[in-house]
Amino acid sequence: MDTWHVTVAAILVLIPFLRLILSRRGGRGGGKRGRLPPGPPAVPLLGSTVWLTNSLADAEPLLRRLIARHGPVVSLRVASRLLVFVADRRLAHAALVEKGASLADRPAMASTRLLGESDNLISRAGYGPVWRLLRRNLVAETLHPSRVRLFAPARAWVRRVLVEKLRDENGDAAAPRAVVETFQYAMFCLLVLMCFGERLDEDAVRAISVAQRDALLYLSSKMPVFAFFPAVTKHLFRGRLQKAHALRRRQMELFVPLINARREYKKRQGGADGEPKKETTFEHSYVDTLLDIKLPDDGNRPLTDDEMVNLCSEFLNAGTDTTSTALQWIMAELVKNPSIQAKLHDEIKSKTGGGGGGQREVSEEDIHDMPYLKAVVLEGLRKHPPGHMVLPHRAAEDMEIGGYLIPKGATVNFMVAEMGRDEKEWEKPMEFMPERFLAGGDGEGVDVTGSREIRMMPFGVGRRICAGLGVAMLHVEYFVANMVSEFEWKEVAGDEVDFAEKIEFTTVMAKPLRARLVPRRA
Repeated sequence: MDTWHVTVAAILVLIPFLRLILSRRGGRGGGKRGRLPPGPPAVPLLGSTVWLTNSLADAEPLLRRLIARHGPVVSLRVASRLLVFVADRRLAHAALVEKGASLADRPAMASTRLLGESDNLISRAGYGPVWRLLRRNLVAETLHPSRVRLFAPARAWVRRVLVEKLRDENGDAAAPRAVVETFQYAMFCLLVLMCFGERLDEDAVRAISVAQRDALLYLSSKMPVFAFFPAVTKHLFRGRLQKAHALRRRQMELFVPLINARREYKKRQGGADGEPKKETTFEHSYVDTLLDIKLPDDGNRPLTDDEMVNLCSEFLNAGTDTTSTALQWIMAELVKNPSIQAKLHDEIKSKTGGGGGGQREVSEEDIHDMPYLKAVVLEGLRKHPPGHMVLPHRAAEDMEIGGYLIPKGATVNFMVAEMGRDEKEWEKPMEFMPERFLAGGDGEGVDVTGSREIRMMPFGVGRRICAGLGVAMLHVEYFVANMVSEFEWKEVAGDEVDFAEKIEFTTVMAKPLRARLVPRRA
């Protein structure tokens, strides 16, 4: 029998005893300190009793039921940890913007401690000097507009790679095909180049892609079990820890040689008689900036190879899986809504030429003046945010959300998809209507940063907002525009678009998009 089932069986044996405690504790908090957010009953050791019949992977539908029953602020317990979830945009703004410093920290992860990994990551570091240093380095040295422009030739190269892959080697571009793997490969080509400063061949890119996705999916699906009784589960599930270590070693094997190559490149560039760079080598990369970092609170030491591999992995995950997921959802909506696709193509033609042989590729300058393209992308991110929840926050002090006490140390998360699909805030929220973001629409002038107000928050909001927001929007707009410019995307009879969702690292299409691509140009 699986050891997890043995653990559950043991808990079930203790239920009569736990019921006695439950009758005294309830699980909703109270007392002089204030009332905790409502939620299902909780018992010692296990936490919320719903974990007897639900897994952490099923948390989102469970939370929807709890929100419908209790309101927009609910709580769950995982062992002794209190998890609070917020589904109201006004409460989210009050918490993340008006009281931003109180929720700028991150909760510790049991799996990270068990794996012996450093928290020196932008997404995981506590709110302090190391986080500020790492984030400032990323924003100023790689994601600043002046740096982003340096990678314009890389985006043009990846556009050509993407179009060639979609046309397929056998020349049968009109044959139906699944496209998400092509999106993922193209985004890995781009982010690997931005990360390591080298345009790698297909085998090398695919090896990195496989290593990244294997680690990402394994850690997100198999490691949450360590949130329950880590002192016990680390023995019950030691095979999972061994597998996670093996996946990390594979990343080290792939990344460290690339980091070392960049070290040597920087040394040569600093010398008087440096060798000429290869055609595939770019003058700037994210790794270059990591090699220059010194940690002042740790003896002014440089980053270790382990830390740089983790930061490179974070960089790749942040820019590939989320972007390829967004591309798939948006193209699926354009397949399902041919009139919207036609209107977008008309805008593209008006900026790039008359169509047919006279129409050129869409440049980055072109997309700055395409309001309908921006509306299509915003509507895709509103209806289908790649992450249905942001990365979790940790309360640095006792605080209040929606009249409830959020005690210091509690983990707080925000229901991104629920806010973007709230029928009280959006007209026909489950319909794909890009016009809502144009003049007169209910999304006109929406601020995705949430600084003024939150209507939608696909990139998070507040002090831990996604540092790559601007680059992500550029990439999605650029590749959507070029894919619509190159092909008419048609639905496949008998293999229609299905908008059912599935949780992986991001929320993806349960049935991956298949489309028939008709070239618009010879």
